[in-house]
Amino acid sequence: MIVTDKLFIGGRWAEPSSPALLDIRSPHDRSLVGRAAQAAPADIDLAVAAAREAFDHGPWPLLSPAERQAVIARFDALHAARNDETAALISAENGAPRWFTHWAQTALSEQTGAYLRAAASFGWEEPADPSGASRTLVRREPIGVIAAVIPWNAPHQSALVKIIPALLAGNTVVLKASPENSLSVLLLGEIAAEAGIPEGVLSILPADRETSEYLVSHPGVDKIAFTGSTAAGRRIAAIAGEQLKRVSLELGGKSASIILQDADLTAVTEGLKFASFANNAENCQAHTRILAPRGRYEEVVEALKDLVESLVVGDPADPETFIGPMIRADQQQRVRSYIELGIKEGARLVTGGPEIPEGLEGGYYVRPTLFADVDNSMRIAQEEIFGPVLVVIPYDDEDDAVRIANDSPYGLGGGVWTADTEHGTEIARRVRTGYFMVNAAAPGFEGPFGGYKASGIGREFGSVGLAEYVEHKTINI
Repeated sequence: MIVTDKLFIGGRWAEPSSPALLDIRSPHDRSLVGRAAQAAPADIDLAVAAAREAFDHGPWPLLSPAERQAVIARFDALHAARNDETAALISAENGAPRWFTHWAQTALSEQTGAYLRAAASFGWEEPADPSGASRTLVRREPIGVIAAVIPWNAPHQSALVKIIPALLAGNTVVLKASPENSLSVLLLGEIAAEAGIPEGVLSILPADRETSEYLVSHPGVDKIAFTGSTAAGRRIAAIAGEQLKRVSLELGGKSASIILQDADLTAVTEGLKFASFANNAENCQAHTRILAPRGRYEEVVEALKDLVESLVVGDPADPETFIGPMIRADQQQRVRSYIELGIKEGARLVTGGPEIPEGLEGGYYVRPTLFADVDNSMRIAQEEIFGPVLVVIPYDDEDDAVRIANDSPYGLGGGVWTADTEHGTEIARRVRTGYFMVNAAAPGFEGPFGGYKASGIGREFGSVGLAEYVEHKTINI
């Protein structure tokens, strides 16, 4: 059992304002993984004060971009050296299977590397085109104190996709993590201290929702960077609007995956195994609306039935497991209630159902579930379930498929499956989402990631993600 009884405030381990520790329990069997300190508003005050002092008077914003890049490169190397440890701990905390956490942790070096490459070629200060007698310089300067608020489903990815560009730009950061990930996220403090991130520049605080709202409302914060639910994002946007703070929001999704008439169903099911079910389908960009042509509808349904029934559900530490438990009892019940709703709405339950998988009653498990004969107006097709539930929606022609894909309050991800990649790209251009895959093309970290509509504001990854953490200044000489 791991006990972390201190908080990482301003680059130092500090006693929390409350001595009570939170029990972190496994979603698999509810056993005790460890205990961790939790932040309260008084700890937020200390962290913001340290960040404010470090930004206003410390060396970090004044370092050259190359000097900051060197520190972040050290951090990345130290972080990568602990991939196995952090992957195992994240699985224990949130129930994500080990295959996923190991992949996710390994991929983070490429995510950070893309930010480092962007920073190395970024136009921190450059002349604008001449226009008359004066000379114009455009500078990109840090914003200030960043409040980064992250969810529990991919804690290190969500943390570093904000911390790294913010620090590369010269900002200081207060990271607020979900209580469920207290142990794994506090490990980032050890790595930051070893990497030589200066005093005051970074704080890491697990805390509840009320304390999170205290942080984003804090007058010492200049920008909020949030990943989480659309409902929480709306609340944060309202707070930011009242205070005229900068804000970036990576929110929910209900991604549509369009299967064209010429698609290879073997390739489709192999790709959807990961696009739809990775990370227990507790994943904002999961392909959960499957759009199938009427001429191949039952063929698609049968192929997806075979896929869903092949998924191994069980202990996330078992290398054979593909899907682990949901994070908490309330999330388990949420997913089960949506399955019950789908039945009531008149969708055809092809496989799965609301019953807890046999032999796994001690954890927060649900059955991977497939619905057919779904109309896109049904709630199971419109609302984010955040669990392993797929719906198959028929379409008449490609215009109808695009219409259905766009008929959603969300616009985060999606995909198309076809033998003709050029034609698939044309379909991709018509779907109103921030991220789209043709035949499950491997994602990269150079291009921007984020959503349209209720899926968010702003972008992450690469040079576009780095630009979210700077102010633009024009100097006329």
